[in-house]
Amino acid sequence: MKTLKLAFRMMLRDLRAGELHLLGLAILIAVASLTSVGFLADRVGRGLDREANQLLGGDLLLRADHPWSENFVDAARERGLATAGTVLFTSMASTAERAVLTGVKAVDEGYPLRGAVRIAPGPNQADAEAGRVPAPGELWLDERLFAELGVKLGDTVGLGLVEFRVGGMVTFESDRGANFFSLLPRAIFNTADLPATGLLVEGSRATWRLHVAGSPQDVAAYEAWVKDNLGRGERLESIDNARPEVRAALDQAQRFLRLAALLAVILAAVAVGLSSRRFMARHLDGCAVMRCLGAGHGQVLRLFVGEFLLFGLVAALAGCALGWLTQFALAGALAEVVATSLPAPSLMPLAHGLAVGLVLLVGFALPQLLRLGAVPTLRVLRRELGGVEPVTGLAWAAGAAALLAIVFWIAAELRLGLMVAGGFAVALGVFALAARVVLGLAARLRAGGPAGGWRYGLAALSRRMGGSVIQATALGIGLTALLLLTLIRADLLQTWRQTAPPDAPNRFVINIQPDQQDGMRAAFRAAGLPEPELKPMIRGRMTAINGEAVDPTQYEDNRTRRLAEREFNLSYGTQLPPGNMVSAGAWHGDAGSPQLSVEEGLAKTFSLKLGDVVAFEVAGQQVEAPITSVRRLEWDSMRVNFFFIASPGLLDEHSASLITSFHLPPEQHGFTTTLVNQFPNLSVIDIAAVLAQVQAMMDKLIVVVQFVFGFSLAAGLVVLFAALQATHDEREYELAMLRTLGARNNQVRHALMAEFLALGAVAGVLAGIGASAIGWVLADQVFRMDYVPGVLPVSAGAALGALGVLAGGWVGVRRLLGRPPLASLRALG
Repeated sequence: MKTLKLAFRMMLRDLRAGELHLLGLAILIAVASLTSVGFLADRVGRGLDREANQLLGGDLLLRADHPWSENFVDAARERGLATAGTVLFTSMASTAERAVLTGVKAVDEGYPLRGAVRIAPGPNQADAEAGRVPAPGELWLDERLFAELGVKLGDTVGLGLVEFRVGGMVTFESDRGANFFSLLPRAIFNTADLPATGLLVEGSRATWRLHVAGSPQDVAAYEAWVKDNLGRGERLESIDNARPEVRAALDQAQRFLRLAALLAVILAAVAVGLSSRRFMARHLDGCAVMRCLGAGHGQVLRLFVGEFLLFGLVAALAGCALGWLTQFALAGALAEVVATSLPAPSLMPLAHGLAVGLVLLVGFALPQLLRLGAVPTLRVLRRELGGVEPVTGLAWAAGAAALLAIVFWIAAELRLGLMVAGGFAVALGVFALAARVVLGLAARLRAGGPAGGWRYGLAALSRRMGGSVIQATALGIGLTALLLLTLIRADLLQTWRQTAPPDAPNRFVINIQPDQQDGMRAAFRAAGLPEPELKPMIRGRMTAINGEAVDPTQYEDNRTRRLAEREFNLSYGTQLPPGNMVSAGAWHGDAGSPQLSVEEGLAKTFSLKLGDVVAFEVAGQQVEAPITSVRRLEWDSMRVNFFFIASPGLLDEHSASLITSFHLPPEQHGFTTTLVNQFPNLSVIDIAAVLAQVQAMMDKLIVVVQFVFGFSLAAGLVVLFAALQATHDEREYELAMLRTLGARNNQVRHALMAEFLALGAVAGVLAGIGASAIGWVLADQVFRMDYVPGVLPVSAGAALGALGVLAGGWVGVRRLLGRPPLASLRALG
């Protein structure tokens, strides 16, 4: 207790003296970043699990790209389970004046089996639980569709060949997802009206869902039966895999959040190491005096370890409190994405934050504390004597191991952990080597130049080469984070915006029937628009590659597995489509033999190569052909593109719908309504509107990610300041000696400016090159776009580094110029 009390008093003394401020700030930022992400992930995960049954509309949800066999319904009813079917697809809802692309849901009686649908008479009116489904001939619209169509209760809205009466406004659907379909305005009607609409024809893209509910035992038995009887294009969803589209988006966002937390923690570790090094240097004399007064090695070590543990606990608790408050703001930003109320956070992230804060402190402060405990008593007389270095090396190794453990723990993925750990190791090594070479060259340049204050500044850098390299490396890491969050991100967004030309297609038309081709072309000519290029589209499922059946379960990657399960949109033709370029093989043209051309990315996904024979099931029939060409596509061109294009003769006999894309000028917006009124079965997709809707959801996630990246930015700034403070005492001693030997304030000022400018410029150039390299890798490997780094990040990094270090360094040393040299020498001993 006596040791703990004395350690507490030492902590208060060092806090008043400002010795622990940077250390505490670094720990607070790291813990706040980690706990805010942890609290948010915990709340979202438990919230989705809690609401899973309602999100499914039942206890189980079966999804297929074709109508479900009655066998599945009969098997459920035999086990005493309730069932209800729904069909999801997109179509155009229209009035005499307007047409809007709509997400349509046809529902059976009894829907939903879990959860509820609430409706109101109209906008800004009280809603209530519906307790029923729409009656035949009745249509429920959501608020957006009420506004976009300009209708009210009792008005008529057309869907396909049927004119529906508006019977209510949907205010809530418990099973509405957050995918592309759910982002569209919503219309709901009774499945009894579905055949009369004529909307589902050959080639239509729709999802048939079967909701099942009952006792847990009966549901479990039925689930086991379903797993043994699922066919191609059929899958089962339960609480464990509910809302995959929400979980996928949140998982991707959480990867970014974990990356931000990792960046903050690693930068904080650098700041803790730098701050601890300065703390040790400033307490060596005090430890020597304590040893002279009879304190033993173990007692001194226990005092400082106790002080740091107490301080680390306080700083980590403060970080947890900040993380707790931050996650409420983040959860508010995600409320619309998750579409369910979130439970209160658990205390597990709090334990994680405390553990990380203490591990950081012990791992990176312990090496310096061991040196303090080993200070010899003779240092009182001979100041050059310090601690015991061999012990410190082992402790640094332990600290590095602790940091690696934290990295892999936070990453929660081996790949992400390896990339971050390896990336930082490479960056630190390259930055340190480059800084050593550049500073060495600067020392040579100053040796042959004229005398002046700048020579003293460069000499100071070369004289403290080890400390200068550490400073330049730490500054470079911090500036790299800053440039990535500003310039490089803006460059990537600008490159993405420029991928599509101003006259790129902004409308897609699907479900065109072959007998409507002439009418379509005539409608375009009458509107003064170029005739559309209509392309055949046939649905087919890939069943075999080189005679081996395609088994989706054999693929580990989720995207590959989904592609193997789904039906592809196939096409055929003799002309290579615009925006396509053959990267391997030769285009088939009008070859008489069956041939296939495959998109380059899909070929890589399934390891397809020239000569491979691919088989498809099309309308119950098997077709196969060898791959004779691989194409690279411009997906951002907004043209109609296909993964597979066949030569003439392979797919011509199969029934196909047609698809096209075109550019609609803003002044001809009404053409869409005219076209849909003439051809009610068409779906005209406004790409600009859809992209805006998708972007609206992603923007909410991006706001959350950027907010957490703010912690990383703050950690980077702490590293910058800690790096400047690391050599503050050495710089103060040198300035005092220069002034004692007759140097004027003007010369000293120039020396300091030269030192700060050189150090900041070196760190800034390294950061600019590093940030540009990272940006290029992200563009090439992640965003798949052509990005050529410019000179702006390097020049801006050099300017920002030079000016930032000059400003920060000058704030720290300007008071020294007015301090008598004798006072500095006495204070530093």
